[in-house]
Amino acid sequence: MTTTTALLRAHAVHKSFGRTEALRGATLDVAEGEVLALTGPSGSGKSTLLLCLAGVLRPEAGSVTYDGRRLDDLGEAARTRLRRREFGLVLQFGQLVPELSAVQNVMVPLLLERHDRAAARTSALAWLERLGAGGLADALPGDLSGGESQRVAMARALVTGPSVVFADEPTGALDTVAGEDVMEVLVSTARSTGAAVVLVTHDNRVAAYADREVVLRDGAVEEQAVAP
Repeated sequence: MTTTTALLRAHAVHKSFGRTEALRGATLDVAEGEVLALTGPSGSGKSTLLLCLAGVLRPEAGSVTYDGRRLDDLGEAARTRLRRREFGLVLQFGQLVPELSAVQNVMVPLLLERHDRAAARTSALAWLERLGAGGLADALPGDLSGGESQRVAMARALVTGPSVVFADEPTGALDTVAGEDVMEVLVSTARSTGAAVVLVTHDNRVAAYADREVVLRDGAVEEQAVAP
């Protein structure tokens, strides 16, 4: 896929943790509706770049721009609001709230934005059903399999209608069959809603779901190519 107008852009981003440089001038564009895979060896800066793009981390140099807004110029509260309203985040282990049922977990982003509780529950149930997890609504996270947990996490990420979904090793804790199932659901759902997806993976089979693969090495973009 050829990137035209960038919805999300990192330009010459640098980020360090102590004396360790995680990113060394990484530059990357993400187009509206694009599915992009960040790949590369362990320690290459993939997850750090994803978190900078999502506004979770603030770079020390360079810029991150979303829809014409400089994320790195925003305060923490403003970045948090943006993530709740326009971004969705799926992590490797889902990170569901253990005391809440599946449907309650999916409701959380809507309730934080002061949506009506009944309407939030209706939306959450609809997304669980759409992702093939409708029968899990009342289950607690401890009773779910890895694949089921990831479906619930994806429903939580998508329930607000985000413009960009960030997925950090979304299949890393799953077996091959469950991982492929989760990726099919994530990509097909994102395409149906028009959301862009930025995913970090070390698995070539996962990267093959993307429109474009970006390889990082030593904190910088080494190569960009249309995914096979």
